[in-house]
Amino acid sequence: MASNEQFRVQPEDPVSSSGEQDPNCWLSDHSVPRLEPQNLQTYTPDLTESQKAVREAIGKICQKYPDDYWLAREQSKEFPADFYQDLAKGGWLGICRPDKYGGLGLGLAEASIKAECRRHLLSTSTFLVSSRLPNFGTEQQKKKFLEPLMAGRERACFAVTEPDTGLDTLKIQAKAVRNGNHYALSGQKIWITTAQTAQKILILARTTPISRVKKSSEGLSLFYTDLNDNLPIQIAEIEKMGHGAIDSNAVFFDGWKVPARDRIGDEGYDFKLIMHGMNAERILIGCEALGLGYAALRRAAIYSNERVVFGRPIGQNQAIQHPLADSWMNLEAARLMLAQAARMYDDGYESGEYANAGKYLAAEAAFKACERAVMGHGGMGYAKEYHVERYLREVLIPRIAPVTKETICNYIGQTVLGLPKSY
Repeated sequence: MASNEQFRVQPEDPVSSSGEQDPNCWLSDHSVPRLEPQNLQTYTPDLTESQKAVREAIGKICQKYPDDYWLAREQSKEFPADFYQDLAKGGWLGICRPDKYGGLGLGLAEASIKAECRRHLLSTSTFLVSSRLPNFGTEQQKKKFLEPLMAGRERACFAVTEPDTGLDTLKIQAKAVRNGNHYALSGQKIWITTAQTAQKILILARTTPISRVKKSSEGLSLFYTDLNDNLPIQIAEIEKMGHGAIDSNAVFFDGWKVPARDRIGDEGYDFKLIMHGMNAERILIGCEALGLGYAALRRAAIYSNERVVFGRPIGQNQAIQHPLADSWMNLEAARLMLAQAARMYDDGYESGEYANAGKYLAAEAAFKACERAVMGHGGMGYAKEYHVERYLREVLIPRIAPVTKETICNYIGQTVLGLPKSY
């Protein structure tokens, strides 16, 4: 009987630069089209037609805003309003929201493609806010709040974290006391993104003291309300190592009157509203990390092809080539994990192991890719004009937020592996 080998159609013999046949040509049954570094993210044969359409549309918008644009915005600390409005014009701010409120009605699988296409970390505040309103707001609140948010006429920030509680959200100390048709809010929040430029805020406060509830998850309420200079609120920007175009802030408030009609959901039972969308947030943060990782890898590959030292491109040296190849494989593995997590989320899967694992893998792979891009550029990797140093600074964010890699390992160890709680 003839062997399968006799009937295998072999690709054309690859030839090395020396004119000799490449000995690695039979690593695959099929030839892979040679990719140009600038097209790293276009070779995605696993995407659906809907995802490809999103990638093409977002790619056209992003082409208008190259790295020099983001460098200038970081240096001036100016919010990228023109980019934000371009996303709004196409309905992309509400990619997962119902079309009757100005969204596109697509799934997280498409939203993750949008997040990955960007070469920077733009706030996910709009998603965090808009993911709560359609599911828990009244019909009147949805029409009043969602439409201007999706259209880009209003921007919103998301305020949960406090300086003395961190991830221990159930212990937050900001309080809201009911007084007739309004609540009086007092307390402080930290790491509130875009509070300098937002017109609205989604804020979590305790309406019942923790000492008076049966479970610590009770007594928490969520409010979506106005944010402006006429309110008893102090907003102090936090100076940070990167992400200069997007402000991060500490917010202090005392005696802040919020209309009772601005409460979302039932009083005292809003912790479930906060938890809703957390898996999606991890997936999107992971995809934004991938966008940075691919951008860094792209620049590193181009530079390694063009930079000639000792009469040969530095990318011909395996000390340069192998780490970059390793980074591509790690980024792709993380991308596939996040794609699976997004599909499962769209299908109604609620457990968080895949979303957390995907965010973990993406953040680590992207960090390594950015670090290697800097080192591969040599001294010029430290120069702002090559942009890779900015990628390295920004890619630290998804390693830290919204949860650290150690917290994710705790979660996986306990929920997947059945190990005892370590804290």
